[in-house]
Amino acid sequence: MFPASFQTPAAIVLLLGGLLSCFAGYRVFRVVLGIYGFILGALLASSIMGTDQTGWMLVAALVGGSIGALILIGAYFAGVALIGAGIGAAAAHMLWAAFGDQPHIFMVIVFAVAGALGALALQRYVIIVATAFGGAQTALVGGAALMGNRDAAEAASRAVYRVYPLDPVPGTLWDVGAWLALGLIGLAVQLAVTARGTKTK
Repeated sequence: MFPASFQTPAAIVLLLGGLLSCFAGYRVFRVVLGIYGFILGALLASSIMGTDQTGWMLVAALVGGSIGALILIGAYFAGVALIGAGIGAAAAHMLWAAFGDQPHIFMVIVFAVAGALGALALQRYVIIVATAFGGAQTALVGGAALMGNRDAAEAASRAVYRVYPLDPVPGTLWDVGAWLALGLIGLAVQLAVTARGTKTK
């Protein structure tokens, strides 16, 4: 957990990184992976330090962030496959749940493998959708934190599992609407402008 004085810089990083991901995620996918890896690594590493150990927390955040960035950049194809596998496994559970049953583990594996292969075959669109909506949520948390929302501000500086709260502004619906709207705008911009004629490398 970062001290309270770090909430504003963390919120700015989340806002800018989220907007970059949302509107240009496919074109600069490795940069986006590096940013997200650094954020996740820094939060994870700093969460083991006490808030009174600011110097050591900064060192841990820098080291953890660098390692996290390298891991995510290096795991490019694995990340795309994992996204597809997760979608496939979720689809299996939803399909069987529609009939009031649970899928056999073999069927979950089959759906997960099919999802992973599909994601690799359609990686351009998987990356565009994932970066548009993932970036929109990240930017929303950062923006809400900068506007003084306490839940979002805490999420911007706390442990890694609080960075992407699904409901950063509890008791309202505007955050869900803003996430959908920003994600759809980012998706449209990437498909029409920033991702046109480019290939990730």
